[in-house]
Amino acid sequence: MGKTSSGKWNKLYRLSLVEDGTHLRLRSWRFTLTTMIVAAVTAVVVFSALAWCIIALTPLKTSIPGYPDAHFKRGAIANALKIDSLENEMTRWSLYAENLSRVLAGEETIAPDSILRNNPREYMKGIAESEVARRDSLLRGMVNKAEQFAVSDRKRDLPLEGQHFFTPLKGTVSQSFDVVLHPAVDITAPSGSVVSSVLAGTIILADWSDMDGYTLCIQHEGGIVSFYKHNQKLLRKVGEEVRAGTPVALVGSTGSLTNGDHLHFELWYNGVAIDPAKYCNF
Repeated sequence: MGKTSSGKWNKLYRLSLVEDGTHLRLRSWRFTLTTMIVAAVTAVVVFSALAWCIIALTPLKTSIPGYPDAHFKRGAIANALKIDSLENEMTRWSLYAENLSRVLAGEETIAPDSILRNNPREYMKGIAESEVARRDSLLRGMVNKAEQFAVSDRKRDLPLEGQHFFTPLKGTVSQSFDVVLHPAVDITAPSGSVVSSVLAGTIILADWSDMDGYTLCIQHEGGIVSFYKHNQKLLRKVGEEVRAGTPVALVGSTGSLTNGDHLHFELWYNGVAIDPAKYCNF
């Protein structure tokens, strides 16, 4: 089959294609081991290059697990822009605080243009930590002094007489307060009338009971708790924060301890029932 020559790698081999019935030789290839290995390596390289071109240059690449598609790239770009905006905002606030501290200390302020041209963090480089702490204390003292008598959202435990109570329901008082027999006030009103919170607070109870029907309880600042009973419907859920005057329920006649549409309103202060009529104008 083969022709001998000097050396294993140069020995010739012949591959023939012969018709089975007539033994007619259709085609014949002659090759050595060297040419066979070169041809095999070339075929592998060409096949690999072709496969890479198909995957890398066509939409088929998006089918690879973990490959970033167009949606992922858009999200990454949006996040990068958002981070850049946040960094700029933080730089502006830091510059504002530093300039305010410098004004209070009687020093020269920093020019915003120099901060934008250079690294935003460079303007604090030459200041000692003790000086930074002193300026921070000075700024905090000024802010606390300015807000001492300001109206803000800070929580204050005001005495009961200092609270401004919002009227929960406008109507007719059908039963007054009695600390022993009836520690509440009953206000009659048409069914579906809106019941409002007397103070800002947090809903700690919004449930149904056989005797009181739909009941709502709100915890307020300063040890004050308010109850709203026999409602037709509750408009708030447990955990929600409400402001004074926020609608919380609708007047109804639910529960066994009722004989008509009305609101059973209780007001408690440090665990003691108090007369709501002293603080609310029904």
